Amino acid sequence: MKGKVAIVTGAAGGFGRVLVRALLERGASVAALDVTDSGLASLREALRDHDDRLSCTLTDIADYDACARSTEAAAQRFGGVHVLINNAAMGMNAIREDSMENLVGIRELTPQTWNRFIAVNLTGAWNMTRVCIEPMLEQRWGRVIDVTTSFFTMLRGSFQPYGPSKAGMEAMAAAHAKEFDGTGVTVNVVVPGGPADTPMISASSPLKNQKLIPPSAMVAPIVWLCSDEAGGITGNRYVAAEWDPGAAQADEERRLRAPIAWPQLAQSPVWPGGKPAE
Repeated sequence: MKGKVAIVTGAAGGFGRVLVRALLERGASVAALDVTDSGLASLREALRDHDDRLSCTLTDIADYDACARSTEAAAQRFGGVHVLINNAAMGMNAIREDSMENLVGIRELTPQTWNRFIAVNLTGAWNMTRVCIEPMLEQRWGRVIDVTTSFFTMLRGSFQPYGPSKAGMEAMAAAHAKEFDGTGVTVNVVVPGGPADTPMISASSPLKNQKLIPPSAMVAPIVWLCSDEAGGITGNRYVAAEWDPGAAQADEERRLRAPIAWPQLAQSPVWPGGKPAE
């Protein structure tokens, strides 16, 4: 990935940290965005050997103007934007530490909590895609990778607002893949495949005593989808826990390829004349 510029949101967290490192080690320049000063400082210190190709910028992706400023700064420093990894998200433990075991009902939620989750988990990904898409379309080369979640989690009772926000992100990714098809910009989804060992699982959770998916599982599929070899691959969803990093990566992509979202449900629309134009 030498010469490519990647933007990673949620860069100071579990998935973000390993993805930033992996991209740097493969020659990319990386703009790491997060909302925590301490997390970015820790990331910068851990990766100081790559300081010439790493920028760490405090960014609230729920703020469109902040997204635009951070993206423009990355483009000016590194010479463009080629890859966007929409990884940042709020987890249910932002509501309550034991929310994975003692689920959160609607009466416990406030409008402010709901709005903040949607603003970060869904609107934030749209904001970043919107500010990055112009240079990608102009250069006819771009990779957008959205990190969503399992369909079970999206539909789980008492797991809102996280589930619906990720379902919206999944649908958005499907629509963007169609919109940008043939432009040189690809859009794909990668999910961990179950609970992962990230800050979204509280340290006190009993899940910590079980086998969690390591953040490193996300590296192989995401890095490969960022490559030139994946230029024609778009509109797909991959489960990272099932991806074998030791196998031929193109073979793994074909083996694990599934469509984003729920295209089978959209085959018989109620529409004048049969179907709307694609």
